[in-house]
Amino acid sequence: MVLSELEHGKFTKLAADYRHRPGYSQQVLRAILAVQREHRPVAQIVDVGAGTGKLTKHLVELGAGAVVAVEPDDAMRNEGIAFTQGLDVQWRKGSGEETTLPSQSADWLLMGSSFHWVNLEKGLTEFHRVLRPGGMFTAVWNPRDLERSPLQSKIDAQVKDMVPNLKRVSSGASSSTKDWYGLLPSTGQFRNCIFIEAKHEEVMSPDRYMGVWNSVNDIQVQAGPERWQEILEMIRKEIAGLQEIVVPYSTRSWTVWRVD
Repeated sequence: MVLSELEHGKFTKLAADYRHRPGYSQQVLRAILAVQREHRPVAQIVDVGAGTGKLTKHLVELGAGAVVAVEPDDAMRNEGIAFTQGLDVQWRKGSGEETTLPSQSADWLLMGSSFHWVNLEKGLTEFHRVLRPGGMFTAVWNPRDLERSPLQSKIDAQVKDMVPNLKRVSSGASSSTKDWYGLLPSTGQFRNCIFIEAKHEEVMSPDRYMGVWNSVNDIQVQAGPERWQEILEMIRKEIAGLQEIVVPYSTRSWTVWRVD
Protein backbone atom coordinates (compact mmCIF):
# COMPACT_ATOMS: atom_id res chain seq x y z
CA MET A 1 0.00 0.00 0.00
CA VAL A 2 1.46 3.36 -1.03
CA LEU A 3 -0.01 5.66 1.57
CA SER A 4 1.39 8.81 0.00
CA GLU A 5 -0.98 8.32 -2.92
CA LEU A 6 -4.06 8.47 -0.72
CA GLU A 7 -6.52 11.30 -1.23
CA HIS A 8 -9.51 12.44 0.81
CA GLY A 9 -12.53 10.38 -0.23
CA LYS A 10 -10.51 7.91 -2.33
CA PHE A 11 -10.79 4.36 -1.02
CA THR A 12 -9.32 2.11 -3.74
CA LYS A 13 -6.20 1.32 -1.70
CA LEU A 14 -8.25 0.76 1.47
CA ALA A 15 -10.91 -1.56 0.05
CA ALA A 16 -9.45 -4.81 1.39
CA ASP A 17 -9.42 -3.45 4.95
CA TYR A 18 -12.97 -2.08 4.78
CA ARG A 19 -14.38 -5.55 5.40
CA HIS A 20 -13.17 -5.22 9.00
CA ARG A 21 -15.41 -2.23 9.69
CA PRO A 22 -18.40 -2.54 12.04
CA GLY A 23 -21.99 -2.91 10.99
CA TYR A 24 -24.93 -0.69 11.86
CA SER A 25 -27.64 -1.03 14.49
CA GLN A 26 -30.55 -3.07 13.12
CA GLN A 27 -32.66 -1.43 15.83
CA VAL A 28 -32.19 1.95 14.14
CA LEU A 29 -32.93 0.62 10.65
CA ARG A 30 -36.07 -1.18 11.82
CA ALA A 31 -37.29 1.96 13.59
CA ILE A 32 -36.90 4.09 10.45
CA LEU A 33 -38.66 1.45 8.36
CA ALA A 34 -41.52 1.28 10.85
CA VAL A 35 -42.04 5.04 10.60
CA GLN A 36 -42.15 4.84 6.81
CA ARG A 37 -44.55 1.91 6.80
CA GLU A 38 -47.07 4.03 8.67
CA HIS A 39 -47.40 6.04 5.44
CA ARG A 40 -46.69 3.60 2.59
CA PRO A 41 -44.97 0.27 1.83
CA VAL A 42 -41.30 0.00 0.88
CA ALA A 43 -40.53 -2.16 -2.14
CA GLN A 44 -37.22 -0.84 -3.48
CA ILE A 45 -34.25 0.16 -1.32
CA VAL A 46 -31.07 1.83 -2.60
CA ASP A 47 -27.76 1.96 -0.73
CA VAL A 48 -25.63 4.72 -2.28
CA GLY A 49 -21.92 4.82 -1.50
CA ALA A 50 -22.35 1.20 -0.48
CA GLY A 51 -18.64 0.51 -0.16
CA THR A 52 -18.03 -3.12 0.74
CA GLY A 53 -21.69 -3.82 1.52
CA LYS A 54 -21.92 -3.60 5.33
CA LEU A 55 -25.12 -1.55 5.32
CA THR A 56 -26.32 -3.32 2.17
CA LYS A 57 -26.35 -6.68 3.94
CA HIS A 58 -28.25 -5.22 6.89
CA LEU A 59 -30.90 -3.90 4.50
CA VAL A 60 -31.32 -7.32 2.91
CA GLU A 61 -31.70 -8.85 6.38
CA LEU A 62 -34.55 -6.41 7.11
CA GLY A 63 -36.55 -8.22 4.45
CA ALA A 64 -38.18 -4.96 3.43
CA GLY A 65 -37.67 -5.17 -0.31
CA ALA A 66 -35.21 -5.49 -3.16
CA VAL A 67 -31.84 -3.77 -2.62
CA VAL A 68 -29.68 -1.95 -5.16
CA ALA A 69 -26.13 -1.05 -4.09
CA VAL A 70 -24.43 1.89 -5.81
CA GLU A 71 -20.66 2.41 -5.39
CA PRO A 72 -18.24 4.55 -7.44
CA ASP A 73 -14.98 2.81 -6.53
CA ASP A 74 -14.29 -0.39 -8.48
CA ALA A 75 -12.20 -2.03 -5.76
CA MET A 76 -14.77 -1.27 -3.05
CA ARG A 77 -17.60 -2.47 -5.27
CA ASN A 78 -15.81 -5.75 -6.02
CA GLU A 79 -15.36 -6.34 -2.29
CA GLY A 80 -19.06 -5.63 -1.81
CA ILE A 81 -20.09 -8.04 -4.55
CA ALA A 82 -18.07 -10.79 -2.88
CA PHE A 83 -19.41 -9.93 0.59
CA THR A 84 -23.06 -10.06 -0.54
CA GLN A 85 -22.71 -13.04 -2.84
CA GLY A 86 -25.85 -15.16 -2.77
CA LEU A 87 -28.01 -12.31 -1.50
CA ASP A 88 -30.68 -10.46 -3.49
CA VAL A 89 -28.53 -7.41 -4.25
CA GLN A 90 -27.92 -5.67 -7.56
CA TRP A 91 -24.64 -3.76 -7.73
CA ARG A 92 -23.97 -0.88 -10.10
CA LYS A 93 -21.41 1.87 -10.54
CA GLY A 94 -22.53 5.36 -9.56
CA SER A 95 -22.09 8.13 -7.01
CA GLY A 96 -24.15 10.32 -4.72
CA GLU A 97 -24.24 13.05 -7.34
CA GLU A 98 -24.96 10.64 -10.21
CA THR A 99 -26.46 7.33 -9.15
CA THR A 100 -27.27 6.19 -12.74
CA LEU A 101 -30.64 4.98 -11.41
CA PRO A 102 -33.98 5.62 -13.17
CA SER A 103 -36.16 8.48 -11.95
CA GLN A 104 -38.72 7.62 -9.25
CA SER A 105 -37.39 4.09 -8.89
CA ALA A 106 -36.74 3.88 -5.12
CA ASP A 107 -38.80 4.05 -1.93
CA TRP A 108 -35.93 4.36 0.53
CA LEU A 109 -32.45 5.65 -0.29
CA LEU A 110 -29.63 5.51 2.26
CA MET A 111 -26.00 6.50 2.56
CA GLY A 112 -23.96 4.78 5.26
CA SER A 113 -20.96 6.73 6.58
CA SER A 114 -20.50 8.43 3.22
CA PHE A 115 -22.89 11.36 2.76
CA HIS A 116 -20.23 13.76 4.06
CA TRP A 117 -18.27 13.11 0.84
CA VAL A 118 -21.19 14.20 -1.39
CA ASN A 119 -21.88 17.68 -2.76
CA LEU A 120 -24.96 18.56 -0.72
CA GLU A 121 -27.07 20.31 -3.36
CA LYS A 122 -26.18 17.91 -6.18
CA GLY A 123 -26.73 14.88 -3.98
CA LEU A 124 -30.11 15.98 -2.64
CA THR A 125 -31.26 16.90 -6.16
CA GLU A 126 -30.23 13.46 -7.40
CA PHE A 127 -31.94 11.67 -4.51
CA HIS A 128 -35.13 13.67 -5.07
CA ARG A 129 -35.07 12.54 -8.70
CA VAL A 130 -34.51 8.86 -7.84
CA LEU A 131 -37.06 8.60 -5.03
CA ARG A 132 -40.73 8.00 -5.65
CA PRO A 133 -43.31 10.42 -4.19
CA GLY A 134 -43.38 9.89 -0.44
CA GLY A 135 -39.96 8.22 -0.46
CA MET A 136 -37.35 8.86 2.21
CA PHE A 137 -33.61 9.51 2.38
CA THR A 138 -31.52 8.44 5.38
CA ALA A 139 -27.97 9.53 6.14
CA VAL A 140 -26.49 7.21 8.76
CA TRP A 141 -23.14 6.94 10.53
CA ASN A 142 -21.71 4.58 13.16
CA PRO A 143 -18.90 6.43 14.98
CA ARG A 144 -17.05 4.96 17.93
CA ASP A 145 -18.62 5.94 21.24
CA LEU A 146 -15.47 7.15 22.97
CA GLU A 147 -17.22 8.01 26.23
CA ARG A 148 -17.99 4.34 26.85
CA SER A 149 -14.42 3.09 26.40
CA PRO A 150 -11.33 4.35 28.24
CA LEU A 151 -9.16 2.45 25.74
CA GLN A 152 -10.76 4.14 22.71
CA SER A 153 -10.58 7.53 24.41
CA LYS A 154 -6.89 7.09 25.18
CA ILE A 155 -6.04 6.04 21.63
CA ASP A 156 -8.07 8.88 20.16
CA ALA A 157 -6.31 11.42 22.40
CA GLN A 158 -2.90 10.11 21.37
CA VAL A 159 -3.82 10.28 17.68
CA LYS A 160 -4.78 13.93 18.11
CA ASP A 161 -1.49 14.61 19.92
CA MET A 162 0.42 13.02 17.04
CA VAL A 163 -1.55 14.95 14.40
CA PRO A 164 -2.15 18.31 16.14
CA ASN A 165 -4.13 19.93 13.33
CA LEU A 166 -6.24 16.87 12.62
CA LYS A 167 -9.68 17.62 11.17
CA ARG A 168 -11.98 14.61 10.95
CA VAL A 169 -14.10 14.46 7.80
CA SER A 170 -16.82 12.10 8.99
CA SER A 171 -19.87 13.85 10.42
CA GLY A 172 -21.32 11.06 12.51
CA ALA A 173 -19.64 11.69 15.83
CA SER A 174 -21.54 13.92 18.22
CA SER A 175 -18.49 16.16 18.61
CA SER A 176 -18.30 16.97 14.89
CA THR A 177 -21.83 16.47 13.56
CA LYS A 178 -23.01 18.94 10.97
CA ASP A 179 -26.41 20.58 11.30
CA TRP A 180 -28.22 17.89 9.35
CA TYR A 181 -31.56 19.13 10.71
CA GLY A 182 -30.97 22.34 8.78
CA LEU A 183 -28.95 21.01 5.85
CA LEU A 184 -31.11 18.11 4.66
CA PRO A 185 -34.26 20.25 4.13
CA SER A 186 -32.21 23.25 2.95
CA THR A 187 -32.83 22.78 -0.79
CA GLY A 188 -36.60 22.54 -0.36
CA GLN A 189 -36.66 19.03 -1.84
CA PHE A 190 -36.98 17.19 1.50
CA ARG A 191 -38.86 17.79 4.77
CA ASN A 192 -39.56 16.51 8.29
CA CYS A 193 -36.08 15.55 9.46
CA ILE A 194 -36.06 12.95 12.25
CA PHE A 195 -33.07 11.69 14.26
CA ILE A 196 -32.78 8.13 15.57
CA GLU A 197 -29.80 6.77 17.52
CA ALA A 198 -28.91 3.48 19.20
CA LYS A 199 -25.78 2.20 20.90
CA HIS A 200 -24.16 -1.13 20.08
CA GLU A 201 -20.83 -2.94 20.43
CA GLU A 202 -18.50 -4.95 18.23
CA VAL A 203 -16.13 -7.54 19.67
CA MET A 204 -12.99 -7.67 17.52
CA SER A 205 -9.81 -9.68 17.34
CA PRO A 206 -6.60 -7.60 17.38
CA ASP A 207 -6.14 -8.26 13.65
CA ARG A 208 -9.60 -7.03 12.81
CA TYR A 209 -9.18 -4.01 15.06
CA MET A 210 -6.00 -3.02 13.24
CA GLY A 211 -7.78 -3.65 9.95
CA VAL A 212 -10.44 -1.11 10.93
CA TRP A 213 -7.74 1.47 11.62
CA ASN A 214 -6.05 0.68 8.30
CA SER A 215 -9.32 1.53 6.53
CA VAL A 216 -9.43 5.09 7.93
CA ASN A 217 -8.95 7.55 5.08
CA ASP A 218 -8.90 11.04 6.55
CA ILE A 219 -6.33 10.46 9.31
CA GLN A 220 -3.94 8.70 6.93
CA VAL A 221 -4.11 11.56 4.44
CA GLN A 222 -3.46 14.23 7.07
CA ALA A 223 -0.82 12.29 9.00
CA GLY A 224 1.30 11.30 6.04
CA PRO A 225 2.98 7.88 5.56
CA GLU A 226 5.65 8.07 8.28
CA ARG A 227 3.46 9.49 11.02
CA TRP A 228 0.67 7.07 10.11
CA GLN A 229 3.01 4.15 10.71
CA GLU A 230 3.87 5.68 14.09
CA ILE A 231 0.15 5.89 14.89
CA LEU A 232 -0.37 2.23 13.99
CA GLU A 233 2.57 1.22 16.18
CA MET A 234 1.12 3.23 19.06
CA ILE A 235 -2.22 1.44 18.67
CA ARG A 236 -0.53 -1.98 18.54
CA LYS A 237 1.21 -1.21 21.84
CA GLU A 238 -2.08 -0.12 23.45
CA ILE A 239 -3.83 -3.39 22.56
CA ALA A 240 -0.83 -5.67 23.16
CA GLY A 241 -1.83 -8.73 25.16
CA LEU A 242 -5.55 -8.38 24.50
CA GLN A 243 -7.31 -11.38 22.98
CA GLU A 244 -10.30 -9.30 21.97
CA ILE A 245 -11.25 -5.64 21.91
CA VAL A 246 -14.79 -4.50 22.71
CA VAL A 247 -15.49 -1.39 20.67
CA PRO A 248 -18.64 0.63 21.50
CA TYR A 249 -20.39 2.34 18.62
CA SER A 250 -23.42 4.59 18.22
CA THR A 251 -25.47 4.31 15.04
CA ARG A 252 -26.81 7.82 14.36
CA SER A 253 -29.31 8.52 11.57
CA TRP A 254 -31.09 11.51 10.02
CA THR A 255 -34.09 10.81 7.80
CA VAL A 256 -36.08 13.16 5.57
CA TRP A 257 -39.03 12.70 3.22
CA ARG A 258 -39.25 13.69 -0.41
CA VAL A 259 -41.25 16.83 -1.15
CA ASP A 260 -43.65 15.90 -3.98
